[in-house]
Amino acid sequence: MDEAQFEAFYRETGGALWAYLYRLAGDAATADDLLQKAFLQLLRAEPRVASRADLRNWLFRVATNAALDHFRRAKRDRTWSSTAIEESVAAAPSDLSPDMARVFEELNPRERALLWLAHVEQATHEEIGAAVGVKVKSVKVLLFRARARLRALLSKRGLAP
Repeated sequence: MDEAQFEAFYRETGGALWAYLYRLAGDAATADDLLQKAFLQLLRAEPRVASRADLRNWLFRVATNAALDHFRRAKRDRTWSSTAIEESVAAAPSDLSPDMARVFEELNPRERALLWLAHVEQATHEEIGAAVGVKVKSVKVLLFRARARLRALLSKRGLAP
């Protein structure tokens, strides 16, 4: 991939990938770092894929893995706390209402990734499976559970319809 192709691909995918990572991490700086890692991995790996859509799916998978590694590392270091999440949600600009953003942050990273890809990115189950690293049939089950958990959290807070 030459520089012009990379720039075009970055313009096409960068914004959506950043929004996805922001929702996963709940922090703009972390989303910036994860986005940079994903695109750096793209430049280093130069994956052989059939189409732009496959390359986009590959990049989302790399970004998801980088985010999950970040969460594991943060948990291991004991720096990830509920107060940090609440502060980042309160301080971060969001297209979600503050109540909904707090509820979304209560989901685990995989649930956030599944729901974001399914409902915001409107990815197919195949694309979600490729991004998250699970089989298509597992995506259906995991999405069902993530929706049920979100529904329960919304009901608990009185935000359900």
